[in-house]
Amino acid sequence: MMSALTARVPRHAVWVLVLALATAFLFVRSGFDFGYVIPKRMARLAAMLIGGVCIAWSSIAFQTITGNRILTPAIMGYEAIYLLLQSLLILFMGTQSLVVLGANGNFFLSVLLMLGYSWVIHRWLFRDGRNNVYLLLLLGLVLTMVIGTFTQFVQLKVSPGEFSILLGFSQASFGRAEPGQLLTSAIVVAAVCLAGVKTLPTLDVLSLGRDQAISLGVDYQRTVRLYLALIAVLVAVSTSLLGPTAFMGIFVANMTYALARTFRHRITLPIGCAIAVGMFILAQLAVEHVFNYRTTVGILVNLVCGVWFLALMLRTRGTA
Repeated sequence: MMSALTARVPRHAVWVLVLALATAFLFVRSGFDFGYVIPKRMARLAAMLIGGVCIAWSSIAFQTITGNRILTPAIMGYEAIYLLLQSLLILFMGTQSLVVLGANGNFFLSVLLMLGYSWVIHRWLFRDGRNNVYLLLLLGLVLTMVIGTFTQFVQLKVSPGEFSILLGFSQASFGRAEPGQLLTSAIVVAAVCLAGVKTLPTLDVLSLGRDQAISLGVDYQRTVRLYLALIAVLVAVSTSLLGPTAFMGIFVANMTYALARTFRHRITLPIGCAIAVGMFILAQLAVEHVFNYRTTVGILVNLVCGVWFLALMLRTRGTA
């Protein structure tokens, strides 16, 4: 049923829909206030665009490298590291951390910490010159559980008021992004995407599997390390800018494969970016105009993507 439906959907129609949603987000109930309302919405729209590109690109590339359609970079523990940092800052500095560091300081510190974490585990696992992707995934899963447990322990030590601040960091939000963060994030994401575009044919070959890629002359270990580094940058920027997004990468990647009907990354990556951005806009529109801010974007996104993940697992089990 899904394949029959997506077979009739033109690939460019996704971007047309995203443009329509973006226009509605900017102008619906805005009063055409170009002095305050629309500039604020444009900043949130920029955050959605940057975050959507990061999530789509990192998730599709990560699934290509691992050869698994139910994994996302979140399994590596980046989001757990981010939440641990926010918890420790609140524990030791209290609410003063928001004043001392500011939004920009917190953003850059979070990005640097997640990149440092990525560098350490990659350096350790690839130090012997052999490929350890599956060991890397196992280590990331274990570290995510350990760090998450320690974060919960830290959160028990803070006051109820400080805990409410931590809850804000644990939910995806577009309102806390500063103009400086958006500009820096856009530059970094553009640089990463330009570096990745040059190797898209190699990534297409990787989708055939490790043995086939090596037999076709691909330097498998070097390519995997390069893309894991690029993925780490994208996830660090996305998490620091928006907050954790949990299962969204799984939803975006699998919807992309259904719409694109191909695994060529020159086609799947743009479609994936459009789906991620469109989903963010839809969630924000629902929060503002349907639920009247009684829920959050993070809750809606995690609900939809969590149900999709469960359905995907049941469908995979039933066809195995």
